[in-house]
Amino acid sequence: MDKQIPILQASLSRRSFLRKSTFGLGGIALSQLMGVPSAFARPADQDPSKGILGNGHFPAKAKRVIYLFQSGGPSQIELFDYKPALAQWHGQEIPDSIRGTQRNSGMVTNQSTFPLVQSFTPFKQYGANGTWVSDLLPYTSKVIDEVCLIKSMYTEAINHEPAVIFMQTGSQISGRPSMGSWLSYGLGSENENMPAFVVLVSQGKGSQPLNAQSWGNGFLPSYHQGVQFRSGKEPVLYLNNPQGIDMSHRRQALDYIQKFNALQADQWGDPEIESKINQYEMAYRMQTAVPDLVDLSDEPDHIYDLYGEDARIPGTYASNCLLARRLAEEDVRFIQLYHTGWDQHGGLPSGISRQAKSTDQATAALLVDLKQRGLLEDTLVIWGGEFGRTSFSQGRLTETNYGRDHHPGCFTMWMAGGGARPGYVHGATDAFSYNVAEDGVHVHDLQATILHLMGIDHVRLTYRHQGRRFRLTDVHGIVKQELMV
Repeated sequence: MDKQIPILQASLSRRSFLRKSTFGLGGIALSQLMGVPSAFARPADQDPSKGILGNGHFPAKAKRVIYLFQSGGPSQIELFDYKPALAQWHGQEIPDSIRGTQRNSGMVTNQSTFPLVQSFTPFKQYGANGTWVSDLLPYTSKVIDEVCLIKSMYTEAINHEPAVIFMQTGSQISGRPSMGSWLSYGLGSENENMPAFVVLVSQGKGSQPLNAQSWGNGFLPSYHQGVQFRSGKEPVLYLNNPQGIDMSHRRQALDYIQKFNALQADQWGDPEIESKINQYEMAYRMQTAVPDLVDLSDEPDHIYDLYGEDARIPGTYASNCLLARRLAEEDVRFIQLYHTGWDQHGGLPSGISRQAKSTDQATAALLVDLKQRGLLEDTLVIWGGEFGRTSFSQGRLTETNYGRDHHPGCFTMWMAGGGARPGYVHGATDAFSYNVAEDGVHVHDLQATILHLMGIDHVRLTYRHQGRRFRLTDVHGIVKQELMV
């Protein structure tokens, strides 16, 4: 027979078709009766690069975000949360009445003594308001008047992966969209040649692994997932043309693929097919935009002096900070920089000193560079990790060495630019930096505030999935007006 049978139809037997169509027709009928939209429902002719909210719910103070995520849990006690009382209690047992107010991780279950330990490094006051900053951060101390310091952060997770996922997605369970994906979905991209959400990961730092779910799209269309830029000759995997293929050949192939995908989209109505079409087109445009963007060789020497010599080494934190500035100049909506290595269960004095040295100058330089280019005003910069560290020593305390365990009860983060209140210190912890004492800020509160600065009402940015509407802040979150100008 010369009759051609469509591939999709041929893959189904008559019995299989009848069995599956019964459930399908029943589901359609039930959804109509209950008034539930189709699982594949989407706004008609919605261009994902534009976002579903257009310009947002109200005027935004920030156009873009640079999130400097310090993975591993930086110790607030050694960096920003000055606690002179710990000097008086150094070496003494933390009172049970205080230690019992917080969960401790399983890594100190067999520990029989919990001596309090002061920071090994001095603090000084800086800026117009005399903000206390550790000597480990000499560069950050110079720009502290640009910073909105939040000393009263707290979270619900005590282990790294769920805590990182919680900070990025609003849930400790993998599979939810990350903050960058939510912003891509809501606001889209301002540059048609670049994705709205770009991820940079420092190379060769720390042993704590990162889960790509942290920048995943979850149940949102895959078009909104973070695009990781890597160091080396191929900054975006599989973006370059294979040997022997030029741009005209690639264009021709994409045109044919798009026609087939369009037929599939018409037949099935699956938005993931539309996402695939849009991703192919974005990749094609990125082929010309990305190589020039990631080539830092045209940066003048005074910029490298500002960020530090590490900025000349691709893949370092300093290099990624410089690249983040270039991405901001290209109007990338959400730039997520991950830097691991802050997990000091032991050897904290030497470990945190190395971390501070490798990040402090570039972090401060980014604020200076953005400001001198007129970008800090509408670029929100965020710095912080997934939780803090305990005020008691994990393991043996000696004159020169100690460690600190995970601590979700209180930690420090900061924001700068993009409508964040400069030169302001928000909240406080108790004398031992063990509990929030004033003006606590939950992870969902911070997320709600970030969305607010981007012109979004966190309660109204939702996506229907499996019968309910989800949002970044789950069912919680209060916008902290005190953190904004």
